[in-house]
Amino acid sequence: QVQLVESGGGLVQAGGSLRLSCVASGRTFSSYAMGWFRQAPGKEREFVAVIGWNGVITYFADSVKGRFTISRDKAKNMVYLQMNSLKPEDTAVYYCAADPVYRDWGNRPNALNAWGQGTLVTVSS
Repeated sequence: QVQLVESGGGLVQAGGSLRLSCVASGRTFSSYAMGWFRQAPGKEREFVAVIGWNGVITYFADSVKGRFTISRDKAKNMVYLQMNSLKPEDTAVYYCAADPVYRDWGNRPNALNAWGQGTLVTVSS
């Protein structure tokens, strides 16, 4: 089992940047894909980004491509979401997730193996 704890959320002006972090514990972390979802008030949870176990494969939602990057540090059991050029519509609670498989996260969020508690990102206009 993998346990996840997010940090790095906060209030930022439109056009600004934030970096979210997620620390994982559990002996199988190194073999898991890691990623992020978000849920805005009154909206459904949506996929943001995922990175494969080896840090090579990445996928992003169209809404964040070119603005967000995802990376991981296996030595520290960390995954990061660097968010640049933030927009008010990026305001949401961001959740870290983990799963043995990196494919098709957007279509199977309820099947993912582990979730964090979330961290709030607020982008002011």
